[in-house]
This record gives sequence, structure tokens and C-alpha cells, in this order.
Amino acid sequence: MSDRASAAPGGGGATVVTSQKVREGRGDEYERWQEKTNRVVRDFDGFEGTEMYPPGPAGEREWVVVFRFSRIDQLTAWLDSGARRDLLAEGRPLLEGAPTQEVLAGAASAPPREAVTAVVSHDVRPGREQDFERWQDKVLKAQEKFPGFMGSELFKPVEGIQENWVVIFRFDNRQHLEDWLGSDSRAELLQEGDDYFFSYDVRKVGTAFSGWFRFGEGTEEGVPPNWKQAMCVVLALYPTVMVLNLTVGHEFGVLGISTSVGLFLSNVLSVSILTWVLMPLVNRALAFWLLPSRSRSLRTHVAGAAVVVLCWLIFIAVFSLTTN
Repeated sequence: MSDRASAAPGGGGATVVTSQKVREGRGDEYERWQEKTNRVVRDFDGFEGTEMYPPGPAGEREWVVVFRFSRIDQLTAWLDSGARRDLLAEGRPLLEGAPTQEVLAGAASAPPREAVTAVVSHDVRPGREQDFERWQDKVLKAQEKFPGFMGSELFKPVEGIQENWVVIFRFDNRQHLEDWLGSDSRAELLQEGDDYFFSYDVRKVGTAFSGWFRFGEGTEEGVPPNWKQAMCVVLALYPTVMVLNLTVGHEFGVLGISTSVGLFLSNVLSVSILTWVLMPLVNRALAFWLLPSRSRSLRTHVAGAAVVVLCWLIFIAVFSLTTN
């Protein structure tokens, strides 16, 4: 793994963003290894928090992990430590190819949990640094015209530590990010940028249900794995839909509201109830299972999943009796 550092003006804080593709079928083992890594890094001076982002939809297997430290020297001590080298050797069989990472000096603040972030590393051609900066200004102006754009940061290389330039930009959701990444405007800019850099690498940081999984302001926790998120969403969604069907759904029929309009109104109600009522309750009730810092053992993973499945069965039984 190559350690690359980038400095931003203003100082303060240091962040490493690691991207690694996990081998097929080794996801659970990787999670346990990463949780072990999270426990070890907490003992290092200056450690402030970590975030773990599971793979996105569409069968991706790339995990992104973020570690935050107070200062760049403290982060460097962790990166160069024997404890980390031992952990990397232990986890290497779980990974497909070599992990990549960027160290961002001066990036102290965590992005909003709703945001989807892209980390782009550029190998800039020697002597074209000023041209690259001017080109990056053009990219920023183009991004600002796209829906959902939330901001961008440019991190310059640090002599003797790392040679690449790193750009971080955020959109309010994954679809808006994908719209920008696949746009004609960006394609034209990349063609122009060929004159200024040899290559670039893009990594996306986000999660499927991030807005529904929050654990309080200032909580430096990684989001739960997607399978836990999906189980919890079903746990809250099923009774919500059933109750709405038995109440307002019946009233829509009495009032003569069309099926398409009635379904739309039911969806609005169900999403609102999940976002502001039920999902916060589920988060609190299942925090022992959802929070990576608490859910460290296989026993906890199994116990939490069993609780959710039991609740599913209870809801099914109750609504079966009710509807009959």
C-alpha cells in the first residue's frame, strides 16, 4: 500500500481515506478485521474518529474507510507503526489487489452524513501545476451548475511525502454524483485535462440509506453494513405500509381517489413516518447491533439479526390475524 499525503492551507487535522476491494465472499471476515483495526488505532495519540463505508449498490465490493487525527505527525505515526503493518499483513488475504489511500492534511471536518463524496487523485505532469490549478477552477465552475453539488476541496502535494494532487467533492446524493461523473461537461474537461496530468483515480464514499442511520451529533461512527440497514428499513417499513393500507388506504377508496394517486400519497406518508418517527426509534433500540464500535463480535451480529427477524415474524402474525 502506498501512503500519499496532501496538504491544504490553514492546517489543522489530518485524514486518511482508504479504498480497498474485498474478495468475493470475504465481506464478513473483512468487517471483523476492520473492526479490529479500529480498536487498535484508538490507542494512538491524536486519534479522533473513524468512519467505515460499505460497498454501494449494484454489486460493488469496494469498501472505503476514513481515519481522522488531530495532526499530520500523529497520523504519520499510525501509518508507520508496527501495529498497522501487522494488521495489513493479516488482512491482505481478504483483499483483491493492493488498497489505495490518500492522506489529507488540513481536512479536519467530517462531511455531512447525507452527502456522497468523491476522492480524486491526480498524477500531474511536471511543470504543469499552475495549468492544472486553472483547469481545476474550470471544473469547479462546471460542477456548481449541477444539481446537488455541495462543495469541493483541493489538496496540494507535500514535498518528500507524496506527489499526487487530491480533489474531494460532494453531492447531496449518489444519483447527483453519478450525473456529474457521467456528464458530457466532465468528459470534455477530462479530455482537456489530459495535457496536465498523466492519470487520475476516482473513489466514491457513500451509503445506501445514510439519511436514516444517524446516532447523534458529533458521533464518529461508521455507518452500519448495508445488510443491517436493509433489515432495519424492512422492520420499520412493513408495519408502516400495513397500517396505512388498513387506515388511509381504505379511506382513499371510499373517497374515490385513483390507485395511482392513492399509492403516491401513501408513499409520501410512509417515507415521512420512517424518516422522522420510526427510524430514529429503530436506531436507538438497535444501537448495540448497528454501531460498529459496539457490534464487534459474531455473537452480537447474530443476536441483533435474530431480534430483527423475530420482530418481522411478530408483525406478520399480528397483521395476518388483523386482516383475516
